[in-house]
Amino acid sequence: MTSASRPDPERHTAGSGRTGRSGARAAAVAPAARDALADALARRLRGTEPLGALDVLQASADALLTAVPADIWCAVMLDPATLLDTGGLHEYGFPRSVMPRLFEIEHADQAGVDNIRALARRTTPVSLLSDSMAGRVAESVYYRDVLRPSGLSDELRVLLRDGSRTWGLFVLCRADGSRPFTPAEVALAASVSAPATTALRRSLLLGGIDRDDVPDAAGLLILDDDQRIRLCTSTAERWLSLVQEAHPAPGHRYPFALDALTHKVRSAGLGVQVQSRAISRTGHWITLSAWREKAEGEESEALTYVSLAPSRPGELTAIVLDAYGLTPRERQVAQHVLLGRSTAEVADSLHIGEYTVQDHLRKVFDKAGVRSRREFTGELFQRCYLPRLDDPPLTTDGRMRNDAPDERRA
Repeated sequence: MTSASRPDPERHTAGSGRTGRSGARAAAVAPAARDALADALARRLRGTEPLGALDVLQASADALLTAVPADIWCAVMLDPATLLDTGGLHEYGFPRSVMPRLFEIEHADQAGVDNIRALARRTTPVSLLSDSMAGRVAESVYYRDVLRPSGLSDELRVLLRDGSRTWGLFVLCRADGSRPFTPAEVALAASVSAPATTALRRSLLLGGIDRDDVPDAAGLLILDDDQRIRLCTSTAERWLSLVQEAHPAPGHRYPFALDALTHKVRSAGLGVQVQSRAISRTGHWITLSAWREKAEGEESEALTYVSLAPSRPGELTAIVLDAYGLTPRERQVAQHVLLGRSTAEVADSLHIGEYTVQDHLRKVFDKAGVRSRREFTGELFQRCYLPRLDDPPLTTDGRMRNDAPDERRA
């Protein structure tokens, strides 16, 4: 795996006052410039060696920040099903002091005009806070509680979205005194979205079946209302260390993916489970499940419990089908094929013609890089089921697996 070079923060700093907003608003960027940036990034991401998820984010950030400088920035991977953080690059991101409030606004309150869930419903992949607020940035709760305390004046977000699935997000901010973002820069930022999304989606399919030293048991983490760790098992520590996330020195003990999940579950109510899935540094998927419980007694404190475990085959199948970039109809056809149904049976079930089914299948095979039903089924079997077949019925800590052979036959 090739590691992308780390961008020079000085080279990507926005600078101060070089262009006034009124003059910047008259600027425009030619479509040829946008296409050139997108094509250059796509060629770089294809490269000669496959890139992992963090490498894709780093290479895309290099291209983006060269065209659109920022004073601070971060790149976040998202679970398409929940839009919760699952890893990313945070070396040049927000101060740690504002992160609890940021996660509260983003995932618990889901407040603000440019909240990630609002952005995911829009047609454009980019959003500039000052434009979304029609110039009244000071009225934004996100600006008041996150940007202003950090000495920042505006924020540009770039979604990494493929159809209805959002896989990641770039966040670029400029400080007080730096020149504003221009329409030309916003347009250039938008051109990065498609090639970065395609490469990030492909990177999620790179994991092999070698389990290496990946834990084979679930880990448990318990936190209080102040986000203090009450208990963290050694297996949970190991799982958390495998989340693909880079932090600034001196570092954050646990990944921000955990913070996003626990802030979200605090708004869900007692006993309600919230889940997200993250790809590990080894290429294996981790399912993080969080819920809150309160001991008996009115004065007792509610605690947050987080379980971290290998994603199950059923979950992995859904993830892989998403990562192939299938349309909703292609996904339906693929699911029927995986159930062993014939072309005629698929056509009858979906109320479409057999030729239409075959056309969808050709597109599915092309996106999955296979040539037949047998290869497609084998590909999914290898990715989702084969790694588990040689596992013993006991976990490394001596407990019986939930999916042990005897239990499956019962």
